[in-house]
Amino acid sequence: MRFYTIKINDEYLPVVSSDGGKTGYDLRQLGFQIQSMAEFLRKDPLEKLSLISDEIKKSDPSKTIGLEHAKICAPVIHPDQDIICLGINYSEHAAEASGFSKEAFGGERPYTIYFSKRVSYASGVCDPIPAYEELVDSLDYEVELGVVIGKDLKKASAEEALSSIFGYTIVNDVSARNLQTRHKQWYLGKSLDGFFPMGPCIVTADEIGDPEDLDISSTVNDEPRQHSNTGRMIQSVTNAIVELSQGMTLKAGTIIATGTPSGVGMGFDPPRFLKKGDKVTCRIENIGELTNYVE
Repeated sequence: MRFYTIKINDEYLPVVSSDGGKTGYDLRQLGFQIQSMAEFLRKDPLEKLSLISDEIKKSDPSKTIGLEHAKICAPVIHPDQDIICLGINYSEHAAEASGFSKEAFGGERPYTIYFSKRVSYASGVCDPIPAYEELVDSLDYEVELGVVIGKDLKKASAEEALSSIFGYTIVNDVSARNLQTRHKQWYLGKSLDGFFPMGPCIVTADEIGDPEDLDISSTVNDEPRQHSNTGRMIQSVTNAIVELSQGMTLKAGTIIATGTPSGVGMGFDPPRFLKKGDKVTCRIENIGELTNYVE
């Protein structure tokens, strides 16, 4: 199944689709007393998947909502907590990042880099990426596999970690490289408003296949920039969840961004940062694509 948030007549609807995103049902029509997808995700969504499937089978097909022309928002517009991010999680990206700034990105990394990204709101399909021209001189893109946790988790085994995943989505970890390097940490340079496009939906884990064997890519103005496979991640999805959960509770609805492959703007010589008018499209196999425009 695929879970969306769409906007119709100034109302945001939490929607589930069982036909690949052609049509969907408002979750509230299926009996769920919720106001948003974030609320749905924090209430043990994994336990509700079979119930949703049963309700869809019983529902009147005439009450479906066509999604082809709907305004597709981020599936979770207002995440409950900061996004947990993995840094430098592809070897080729590690090399290009070090080439851009050895001080900020170089050195040995015997352990996974984790950092937090503040998201006051997540952007949806075709929403703008703000240029912040007076503040940012090095606006960059990063296609990443997003993982959505489906139940509270603490001190998880590998089996428990994998079974805790509700689904997967595409995120663009937009970054201001000058702020990221100037402040000697990544929080500010990653957390400006509009720096977290996400979507177009959350695809449940059972429809993804192997999350560590997915084609992942990005283009800028239809020019190929990034192209890799999630199997080339240094830290796997499962092991990241295991490691994080040893000392912190991962609440249902937690979003984890798993790092980006090489081909970002700072990796070129000279760098090829984003500018106003640019179109950025991020793609991940079995999920779809997410396009946004720099304004």
